[in-house]
Amino acid sequence: MTKFCPIFLAGLTLVFGFSGCANTPPEETNTAVAETQADEKADAKSYVFAWSFIDGSDMEPRGGTSKGPGVTPIAGASAAWTALREPGLSKQERDRRAILAMAGGYRASFDFLETAGFTADFSPAKPYRSWGTEYVYVVEDQPDFVSLQHILVMFFKDENGEVQGPAVVKHWRQDWAYEDTEINVYAGHNRWARKQLDADSVNGAWTQSVYQVDDSPRYQAVGHWVHDNNFSAWESDETWRPLPRREFSVRSDYHALIGTNRHTILPTGWLHEEDNLKAVLMDGDTAVDAPVKYLARETGVNRYELITDHDFSGGDEYWDKSAAFWTDVRATWSSLLADNEIISKRDVEGMPMLMKMLQYSSEIEDYDSADGQAYIDEQLAAHYDW
Repeated sequence: MTKFCPIFLAGLTLVFGFSGCANTPPEETNTAVAETQADEKADAKSYVFAWSFIDGSDMEPRGGTSKGPGVTPIAGASAAWTALREPGLSKQERDRRAILAMAGGYRASFDFLETAGFTADFSPAKPYRSWGTEYVYVVEDQPDFVSLQHILVMFFKDENGEVQGPAVVKHWRQDWAYEDTEINVYAGHNRWARKQLDADSVNGAWTQSVYQVDDSPRYQAVGHWVHDNNFSAWESDETWRPLPRREFSVRSDYHALIGTNRHTILPTGWLHEEDNLKAVLMDGDTAVDAPVKYLARETGVNRYELITDHDFSGGDEYWDKSAAFWTDVRATWSSLLADNEIISKRDVEGMPMLMKMLQYSSEIEDYDSADGQAYIDEQLAAHYDW
């Protein structure tokens, strides 16, 4: 039986029982508990570069430790890759096909490592590693706009080696807009600010907008796609981002990530690389007016490998039932971001908004838009100021 569980990857601990789904807020969970589905052949203690003179046990990765059944990568290049390499395409159309090549069913891996520290007493944090299987759905496809929704569909091996699942969890969303002149940048301390861009500066560029699991904003970044003989890649400008859940549930010594992203399309999937600086802000400082102090530099490598034999039907079922609700959520956020110069997230006691939104979406059978919109408005009013 499929369980639509209000929990997610990339740092939020998964506490799971297949007779039901635990709703424990992430701040109250033990981060040593299994978070993701790891391939049964993966070893959580395998080598991670590059602190050669630190005891290996001190640098054993934290993150996902649960196991799932093995999967089979695709053989040969994908159809999306072939379409992307078709001769005679316009630059914009080749860009669009590169974005669409990120759709499909994947085995994903996530690795993060602090590579440099900027204080005399710096000691690197444990590397972070996790796994998952997820499907990337095309929500919208236009010549100048593409929206992709990630949904985790995971199977687990229990203590007896029996396969349980699937667990279905809405994950992040990425929207891509061509030559967008208005974006909302992260400004530190849970604030997002509207920013106008000069038309010349975004000529031929695509803005990637990344949204949290509950479709609230995370960051927007501008960059250009480059297509070489046998790869296509997009690299962002320097972008401010809030702490990811893999960090803010366990760290309080810095306030923002400042860095760049690179998305590279490969014949059998795609690669997301991150080059992040961990920035410390003073109270009240924002990305607009504040010098920052850097704590460390971090490298992230997120691999998405296309697979052929994984049952993603649970994701299809969840999305069929909840897509209309999430359409209303996206529309509400689009209006708020377009109409307000600053949006701020409040600290609210109790269950986080993302858990409430995912719980609501998991219980939908026959969606009523009026009821859904009322719930959306209630949650946003309780958790945000604008």
